[in-house]
Order: sequence, then C-alpha cells, then structure tokens
Amino acid sequence: MLIKIHSKNLYCTMAFEKVTEIIKTAPSFAQLTDLAAERLGGKVLFATDDFFAEKENLIKPGRGIFITDKYTDRGKWMDGWESRRKRTPGHDWAVIKLATSGKIKGFDVDTNYFLGNHPPHASIEAVSLKDDTLVTDWNDSSIPWKEILPKSLLDPGSQNFYESNSEEIFTHIRLHIYPDGGVARLRVYGEVFKNWNDVDENQEIDLLAAINGGTALACNDMFFSAMSNLTMPNRGINMGDGWETKRNRTPNNKDWVILKLATKGTVSRIIVDTCHFKGNYPDSCMIEACLSDSDSDVLNGNVNWKEILSNQKLSADSEHEYIKELTNFGVYSHIRLNIYPDGGISRLRIFGKKK
Repeated sequence: MLIKIHSKNLYCTMAFEKVTEIIKTAPSFAQLTDLAAERLGGKVLFATDDFFAEKENLIKPGRGIFITDKYTDRGKWMDGWESRRKRTPGHDWAVIKLATSGKIKGFDVDTNYFLGNHPPHASIEAVSLKDDTLVTDWNDSSIPWKEILPKSLLDPGSQNFYESNSEEIFTHIRLHIYPDGGVARLRVYGEVFKNWNDVDENQEIDLLAAINGGTALACNDMFFSAMSNLTMPNRGINMGDGWETKRNRTPNNKDWVILKLATKGTVSRIIVDTCHFKGNYPDSCMIEACLSDSDSDVLNGNVNWKEILSNQKLSADSEHEYIKELTNFGVYSHIRLNIYPDGGISRLRIFGKKK
C-alpha cells in the first residue's frame, strides 16, 4: 500500500526564490530513523549525472536552502542533487548505501526549492549486499534490485512522502528520477537491523545509539530541536544538533523524553552531553529506566520506572560521565531523561551490555 500526503499548492507567481513552500503533514513513519542520513554514516555511491548539483547533497541534514544570486560555472547553485536536461532516451538515478541495514518503512523525496527543474516522477529499488566493493557496475543486471516504491508523482518544492510495506532487510537503495532534474533531499525512514548474535555478551556498547537501533519515542516538548538528535553519533555540530525545549516559566517545571534502547540490557555508564548549550543548558537532570515489551505500555505509564541516576547538577557545554552515581542495577528496555527546569541536551549515551 502507498500513502501519498497531499496538500493544496501554494505558489507565488513572482520571483523563483519567493515561491511559498508547500507544507505537508509528516506521516508517523517519519519519526523513525533515517537510515540513509550522512551523519549516521550513509553514503551516495553513484549517480548517472550530477552536472548541476552534487549527488552527496541528497543525504545531508536539513531540507536544503536557497541562496539568491549564487551561481557556479555550471549554472544556478542548488542545495540538492540535480542532473542536466536529458536530451537522449532514458532517465537518471543514484545509488545510496544505508548507514546500517534495516527495514524500510517510508520515504521523503524532498524537492525543496526545485520548482521548474524538479523530476515529475520517481521510483525506488532496494537490495541487500554483503560487500559493495565487489560491484563494478551499478547497472549490472545481476544485482537483485527489488522495487519498493513504484513510479510515483513528485510535487515541486515539496516533501513527497510515500510508505513502503516491505519487511525485508536492505543495505542499499537506488533512487530513479524521470527523466531528469533536481531532488533536494532523500530520507529513507525505517528500523535499524542489528544482528545481536554477533555482539559479545561481555562487550560494552552504547545501547541508545541510533546506529545500533536506539530510538526516541516521545517527549513533552522539543520546541527548538528534535529529540532524535540525542541518539546521533559523535558530538553535536551546533546548538541545533540536540534536544532543546522552550523556556518554561512554571515553578518546579520538569521536561522529559522517553527513549527505547536498541536491545534490553544492563546499564554501566551514562554520558549526558550539553555540547554547545551554554546559556540554555538544564540546571540538572535525573534518569529513570523500566523493562517492558510494549512501547504503548511505556508511553501510557503502565510500567514501573526506577531511578537509575539521581538528580545531578549540569554545566555548560560539557560531557558529564556517571558511573559510581548509578543505582538500581537491572535489565532495562526504556530510558526516561528528566531535565530541570528546561533547556538543551546534545547527546545521551547509555553504555551497557546486552541481555
């Protein structure tokens, strides 16, 4: 089944850069991990043509920007992947290696700022490869590509959401555009697949890392930046690369976020990183954990939360590591980070062992 999210086109007929953005409501699958994201480790391996704008832009953060009067020696500078106007039969396509293997649940083929030059249609294929270094020709008919999104309409200057119901595990995708044009970003939303049988039971691992399958499920506020940033690799690149709530004037306020561990495990070490948050870091934090097989029970409060890290003072732009401070050791599946009274956290690391 395919889901296309439509909305009324709101076009301004004046200058290109003044065209009003088409706003669409994101479907639920857009809350899942973007398996193709560059910052997670995704790579664009090949494109038939990227004459006007580089293929690597497809998986960068954000939706792409527009800079008036910025040109290159090949034409207008565009923040996306753009091929030249095709004067021969055929169409353009690009191959992307996912950051991690996973089940693909949906796509966002975003044509932001591509208006008179967007592709009218797109389709997507996927494949699972053990070693892509053996591939010398991405158009080789022996590669068992499977179509997971049939040829579908693309709106200009818009997020184009489509659902994929495949339950297979894939490592690479191929985006086809018909016949040519520009796509600002491609998001491949899904569930990380990690073979936990390959992980030694004595190995300490970040149980919350997105690359391992950790996910942010819910929070009471993310006015300035998204809760999903908490599980990203590396330290934040700026203040927008974290989870930040709005200023709350309610006395004794507490903001919170609930996250699901990649697998059930024991917790041995926690890092709370306020990187880049200086005048807006939380005064303190407290962390709880629970064990449940049901995300719904966790979100509806039908679980027994245990405090594993008591209230700790925080400081600006710092990594705070906690080992001796941890309590209530056990096996857990979900984490709740509470911050007082509000503010921003860049990353949360929950180190432990699988169980």
